Amino acid sequence: MLHLRVIAPVDLSTEVVDLLSAEAGVTHLAVLPGAARQPPGDLILCDVVRESADRVLRELRRIGVDTSGGIAADDVELTISDAADRAAEDAPGSGADAVVWDEIAAKTGEQTELSGTYLVLIVVATMIAGIGVLLDQPILIVGAMVVGPEFGPLAALCVALLRRQLGVIGRSVQALVVGFLAAMVATVLSTWALTAVGLVSREMLLAERPLTDFIWRPDALSWVVGLLAGVAGMLSLTSKKSGSLVGVLISVTTVPAAANVAVAAAYGAWDEAGGSALQLVINLAAIVLAGLLTLVVQQVWWRGLARRSRRPATG
Repeated sequence: MLHLRVIAPVDLSTEVVDLLSAEAGVTHLAVLPGAARQPPGDLILCDVVRESADRVLRELRRIGVDTSGGIAADDVELTISDAADRAAEDAPGSGADAVVWDEIAAKTGEQTELSGTYLVLIVVATMIAGIGVLLDQPILIVGAMVVGPEFGPLAALCVALLRRQLGVIGRSVQALVVGFLAAMVATVLSTWALTAVGLVSREMLLAERPLTDFIWRPDALSWVVGLLAGVAGMLSLTSKKSGSLVGVLISVTTVPAAANVAVAAAYGAWDEAGGSALQLVINLAAIVLAGLLTLVVQQVWWRGLARRSRRPATG
């Protein structure tokens, strides 16, 4: 359930209250006339079940509350109320599966910023994976996958493609390209430095590495794993099941593939660098494709439920 705080100008307040009153998934509606000062207007409070939240927010934006007033939403961790229970029963669909598109757009939009923290995390993750490649250590590879922050821009790219937000698409692509390039350059330099002090060598890269050689040998299963990870990742993001996101991060070889490109390039093993680069491209493309298709299916599903709702929102 979400708690909504709506500031509505006086000329829209009645329409907003009527809209919320007509929605089956809205409860605990309260109106404080003239309570808002900046911007001025009425303060309207209510709770809305997640399966109705997207429709309510869309209708509020349609009548212009977002431009002449304001809308804020917070998660409600605990609600003890028969009215809330009835609202959940009357609203179509399941709250666990509900998608609140404005919430997803806001959440993923934050992940597109090319910040210092993002760059440090992807550089550190790639360097760890580079050492894991040379040592043939899956533990280091898994650790690098968890540390890597690249799923944020990938998820933002999927949402932006669906909503045709060109600015977000550009920022997401920039974060991915700049982040991976910076990480690979740093890993090349760190590989040269570790080689110079005798901690690693070219022979370690060329030796048999049965536990990690899949990183630079992509096959059809690379597409399968990437597609499945994209579906699981997007579902974990949209349905509040964030616990499964860690498993998604561990299942795809984006950061390890970038690390293998860098290490192989540092030693001039261009065949292996090429195979790793292909693995990286396959995983990125598969995640974006599957994530976008997942969002499309969810959008069609929830729009169908809205049309079949017994009490649709009215403006």
